[in-house]
Amino acid sequence: MPSAMTPPPQPKNEGIEIAIDRGGTFTDCIATNIPGREDVVVKLLSVDPSNYNDAPTEGIRRILEITSGKKLSRGEPIDTSAIASIKMGTTVATNALLERSAESCALVVTKGHEDLLRIGDQTRPKLFDLNIRRASPLFSEVLEIDERVTPEEYSEDPQPKSPADLDALVDDLQVIKGIGGELIRILKPIDIGSTRQVLQNLFSKGVRSLAVVLLHSYTFPYHELAIAEIAKDIGFTQISLSSQLLPMIKAVSRGHSAAADAYLSPVVKKYIEGFRSGFVGKLEDSASGARCEFMQSDGGLVGWQRFNGLRAILSGPAGGVVGFSRTCYDEDEKVPCIGFDMGGTSTDVSRYGGLLTHTMENIIAGVTVQTPQLDITTVAAGGGSILTYKNGLFAAGPQSAGAHPGPACYRKGGPLTVTDANLVLGRLSADHFPKIFGPNENEALDYSTSLRLFEEMTIKVNEDLKRLVGKVLTVEEVCLGFLDVANESMCRPIRQITESKGYNTADHNLASFGGAGGQHACAIADRLSIKRVLVHKHASVLSALGMALADTVQEEHEPCSCEYYSSIDEVEFRLANLQEKVMRALKKEGFAGNQISYERYVNLRYAGSDTMIMILQPEDGDYAAAFVKEHEREFSFTLPNRKVLVENLRIRGKANADTQLSKKRSISSEIASLTSVPAETESHGMLRVYFAGGWTNTPLFLLQDCQLGTVISGPAMIYDSTQMIVVQPTATAKILQSHVVIDLNDEEYIPGQDSGASTLSETMVEDPIQLSIMSNRFMGVAEQMGLTLQKTSVSVNIKERLDFSCALFGPDGGLVANAPHVPVHLGSMEHAVRFQHNLHAGNLRPGDVLVSNTPLAGGTHLPDITVITPVFDQEGKNTIFYTASRGHHSEIGGILPGSMAASATRLYEEGAQITSTFLVRDGVFREEEISKILFDEPGRFPGCSGTRKLSDNLNDLKAQIAANTKGANLVQSLIRESGIKMVHFYMNAIKNNAATAVRAFLRQTHAKFNGKPLVAIDHMDDGTPIQVTITINPSGTATFDFTGTGLEGLHCYNAPSAITKSATMYVLRCLINEDIPLNEGCLLPIEFNMPYGTLLNPSGAAAVCAGNPITSQRVTDVLIKAFQACAASQGDCNVFSFGFGGKDAKTGEEIKGFGFGETICGGSGAGQGWHGTSGVHIHMTNTRITDPEVLEKRYPCILNRFQLRPGSQGVGQYNGGMGIVREYEFRQALSASIVSERRVYQPFGMNGGGPGMSGRNTLVEKLEDGRDRWVNVGGRKDFAVKAGDKFVIETPGGGGWGSPEDEKMAVLVTEPEDLRSFVNSFQLRQEQSN
Repeated sequence: MPSAMTPPPQPKNEGIEIAIDRGGTFTDCIATNIPGREDVVVKLLSVDPSNYNDAPTEGIRRILEITSGKKLSRGEPIDTSAIASIKMGTTVATNALLERSAESCALVVTKGHEDLLRIGDQTRPKLFDLNIRRASPLFSEVLEIDERVTPEEYSEDPQPKSPADLDALVDDLQVIKGIGGELIRILKPIDIGSTRQVLQNLFSKGVRSLAVVLLHSYTFPYHELAIAEIAKDIGFTQISLSSQLLPMIKAVSRGHSAAADAYLSPVVKKYIEGFRSGFVGKLEDSASGARCEFMQSDGGLVGWQRFNGLRAILSGPAGGVVGFSRTCYDEDEKVPCIGFDMGGTSTDVSRYGGLLTHTMENIIAGVTVQTPQLDITTVAAGGGSILTYKNGLFAAGPQSAGAHPGPACYRKGGPLTVTDANLVLGRLSADHFPKIFGPNENEALDYSTSLRLFEEMTIKVNEDLKRLVGKVLTVEEVCLGFLDVANESMCRPIRQITESKGYNTADHNLASFGGAGGQHACAIADRLSIKRVLVHKHASVLSALGMALADTVQEEHEPCSCEYYSSIDEVEFRLANLQEKVMRALKKEGFAGNQISYERYVNLRYAGSDTMIMILQPEDGDYAAAFVKEHEREFSFTLPNRKVLVENLRIRGKANADTQLSKKRSISSEIASLTSVPAETESHGMLRVYFAGGWTNTPLFLLQDCQLGTVISGPAMIYDSTQMIVVQPTATAKILQSHVVIDLNDEEYIPGQDSGASTLSETMVEDPIQLSIMSNRFMGVAEQMGLTLQKTSVSVNIKERLDFSCALFGPDGGLVANAPHVPVHLGSMEHAVRFQHNLHAGNLRPGDVLVSNTPLAGGTHLPDITVITPVFDQEGKNTIFYTASRGHHSEIGGILPGSMAASATRLYEEGAQITSTFLVRDGVFREEEISKILFDEPGRFPGCSGTRKLSDNLNDLKAQIAANTKGANLVQSLIRESGIKMVHFYMNAIKNNAATAVRAFLRQTHAKFNGKPLVAIDHMDDGTPIQVTITINPSGTATFDFTGTGLEGLHCYNAPSAITKSATMYVLRCLINEDIPLNEGCLLPIEFNMPYGTLLNPSGAAAVCAGNPITSQRVTDVLIKAFQACAASQGDCNVFSFGFGGKDAKTGEEIKGFGFGETICGGSGAGQGWHGTSGVHIHMTNTRITDPEVLEKRYPCILNRFQLRPGSQGVGQYNGGMGIVREYEFRQALSASIVSERRVYQPFGMNGGGPGMSGRNTLVEKLEDGRDRWVNVGGRKDFAVKAGDKFVIETPGGGGWGSPEDEKMAVLVTEPEDLRSFVNSFQLRQEQSN
């Protein structure tokens, strides 16, 4: 909870202003406003216990020695009377989160939800890891509180009550109005006495820090506040309430945030106390000493008294964003800037267009954090990124050499990295780099070791090239190739943060900073068609400078649930109250009213959508109109018939002490006022630098020796004590007071001497460098399509649960790149695209879009609708690519809401069938035709209705069109850059590359099993066998023969053949366990035999809705069993749906209603050396589960339990993961359906391990006399429920590996992910490459 300490008085303006960025490796300090001298920069190691206890304190001591000329003794308290302010960012919280080094806390949660944060959103972090590893939890104890509240009404009600009717329900006892305005029913009041007792017991165990998250506390905080009062009275020292940290819906995110705050705040407070002890007066009185503030994740400063753990996580990176936004954004020209912060481990990118943009939720070290934080995207590419060559592809990262051992040139036995490539190519000069390496830390960078290792790498590369194309690369070409690949990987997130939000990347300036940024900035800008690069003179310490330039901030948030236009007065009244709170808080900090400005935000969404946009107050005050405009700009559509709803309100107050540093001249005005001065050709000698044209004699310039207005023509190198800037050929650099401005042009560079550049691409033979880059570009197209689809869709299934996939296809419909969204879609869309390609050959025109979903046309099940867009050449005559997107529509008609009826036996019972039709013809969206297909045609069949959510269907189809269009535009852009011949050449080369990787794996497997066929069989719960015999040839080809699989069934579990091929591609990718292109090449070495009329190749009339989510899991288990890779996972994804509405069976009248469905996790199987993971989605799906608060707010149900299922794991030397228990209680009569497996046959163990426990589905009927009747529903059933009934789903556990007797049985744990492999927007950003 916030500290109650007295805040400091009025801030001072006199004295030195010191800003500090305490990074993971180095601490950067900058002192400004020093009378009579330039800024002082001090850089020192963050940890050096033999010389000092605290790096920031030592930095301040050194600054004062420099500015005063007096010697200050280490260890003596520092007098701050000459210091106006100390502003600091720190990685203390970051490091504690990464290393899990703090003392754990206890989690206090609503009864029935003890595992809420362990299960989370049920997804696995890495799609193709059989050994699923989650981050370890931050809490060691869980305390359930027997209390419960729930919303009284539900937002999906087609006939909602009037405001008057709702007000009549309020009795202030059982039904009250929440803070957000919605009605809350108190189902179980908190018992103060029993709560005190259990908290006291927890305290007696030594726990002192609590994280509290009760369901719906975002609008009903009173039970949490009661717990806080009790806990404080008992003596708990840290009490983090989710309702007070950020009152926003989603219990999982809010709970993780509370846990992070409870875990980190004691660490932060302890550090601050230690830091303050190094100063006279402990920084208590800023009237006679320095004002001390810390940077928060949102880019604002806060007094040390209010700095907490949750908002400290992104402290350092936030300083960098503030730094470039304040120093590089030109207020006159208003050209938006992209921040490019390249450090040793990773690279952060961000965008600034005049206003800092925030996100409210982010995943950091495996923890979902819900708090305002600057919008920063990170890629695992930095100076320390490890360079590898595998399967004919160059790769830079994601693994990093870190600070220890560091790059090969650091003299510690490290691997080849990006830094080594720059050194060998002359882009780093050992003579101008600190001599801090070797055993005595006094040697220069080791050029000879880097060169030797690259020579060895070149030999390996050329062995492949000689065999494939008969040509070779030089060492320099290999080095430059790795830099090109690294640069492309850093361009991908830049494209995402611009193009996915509707901005043109080329319309920006690139602001480069970080220790390695200057070496890559020109190349990055060139790839993105950006024409100007801005490098600040303090670029290597820009995060520290950002601390100096930041505002002091105070934020207030409040939930508000209402329709905007009918509640404008209430919204304005609440905003005014929040602003008053913010003003009072900042005035207590010592700021005058004229120093404070306010940003007023309203978080808005369309009714029926979970996509919220935080809208800053527009000039005309109409937030809803601004929301609609922003929605159309970012997502390309609006929903004119939907109400605009308010979710929460936010006030951000900013106070600026008006320091001298904050007053700056615009870059454009400075350029206009300066007289250009030609640079001296050899001011500091020449370097030999390798560019694309070959080795070039390149002049070297010392930055501080260049006079203002100096113009330096590339190629050139500009350096100072902390950075090296590469000015590429044809670029021009101009020296300003505080910046180096580099302008790029399109002239072709021709070096004076013979070029050693490769001509492989010119002769159209395969170049591994270009192959790696094109592979990245193709996958980038598919990923951008996915981002567009997620953003522009409306339904929860696509937007929130992420049940969709996007892919790029060649002119024959063959798969080129499939973004790894949902595994069951991997490769299966190819069959749908090829069907349409063959059907409409010669009949397609620009502006056409096709749509399909039937199994005979390559579909998997009817809810998965595929939208296909042909991409034409410039003449509009020939199809050169296809883009396609497949999304799961939660409602397409059929016999039951949700279109996943367990009782379906014929395809027509599952909803609308679309073999092929034009969704768009000649650029015109055919709404009438598709509406008829979705709404009218399904209702012609007995007992069936048309879609119950036509508007959602139409909007999601439009979103799929938008995603395809995004992909088509990106492909066209790629063709403009490289030419259609080259793009098609590498399209085919990448397919061959994937096939090569699969063949290599199959050859290894053939040797491992001595050429014997791999045979496996398992059974569906009805006894139907699934059998496979895999015969592998020594050449690396194989036959996957599913002879022995049972007949198709009179049920909905039949799986079209495309599903088995998707499962095969998924399993191969898991077993290869390397990043390989996901395209049709993966299956080229494989021949399939799936007898027609069987479960895995059914006839066209067969029902198939469960084949996609359920049978696919069993196919995967059988394949994994054949390869003996690991024990079976739950073999299921437990599809549960409910709703009402559709065609009335008696009257034929269409009744408005809703349909809801979700898939539910279980346990994963164990393997050799690792335990299974509990409560996680496995194999062929990875969709999110609905948050308990969202579920209850939208639908008429209560989630009584969501917890792990002890005892369900298979026992072995390594145990399987546990399944879960999910219990729904219904508040009105509904129809429901469960489609599940492994209720009879248990998930098998492997190598002597025991099986996981099978699942169970139970209906608990509420009888008229009040008793409960418990009924076993079985694995597949449609049934009706009434108010008060409950449905309990107990999912299977994973199988165990190895006999328990082999060794002492291992304790069941979830293996935590090695946090060093998490690349998030906080991780060691301050680490410099030098």
